[in-house]
Amino acid sequence: MTSTKELQEQIDFPPLGDWALDPAHTVAGFVGRYLMVTKVFGKFKGVSGTIHIAEDPQESWVEVSLDTASITTDHEDRDKHLKSPDFLDVENHPTIEFRSTGFDGAGEHWTVPGDLTIKGETRPITLDVEYHGVVSDPWGGRRVAFSAFTEINREDWGLTWNVALEAGGVLVGPKVRLEIETQGVLQADKE
Repeated sequence: MTSTKELQEQIDFPPLGDWALDPAHTVAGFVGRYLMVTKVFGKFKGVSGTIHIAEDPQESWVEVSLDTASITTDHEDRDKHLKSPDFLDVENHPTIEFRSTGFDGAGEHWTVPGDLTIKGETRPITLDVEYHGVVSDPWGGRRVAFSAFTEINREDWGLTWNVALEAGGVLVGPKVRLEIETQGVLQADKE
């Protein structure tokens, strides 16, 4: 097995350490179908988490928390419904959590399996991750950038509310694409 240090020497790979997600430069978005044909785009404004790069890649991990009350689709009535018990039930479930259970790949492309908890239900998912590199910022810090994607069936997490359409199909599609664009700040640089 190739160590992270060996990977860093072979390719452009993040330095070891803890990288805190920068909420000002992180977007956790989603895309779902409405009326079977239209896409609805949304995001969570409240995102926090850590990416830990370890010497042994299998010991690296990611933890991300989304503030469910921060969900927005730029449509007030829809956002209220998404926050209601029909969907996220933000009063009883204030966060969505992701915790990785593995770390695999090479170069710019990685897969990160983990557990996604929505509305108290935890199920495994796998994120397809693209690594975009590390840069030094103007304030003396180091920043890393990643994109991550996956598709889930919302009904697997108990988000089953829907309305049957007269012509067939349903109001809200079951498949949801999750997309994360993130920048992490190396914590050793901030101490």
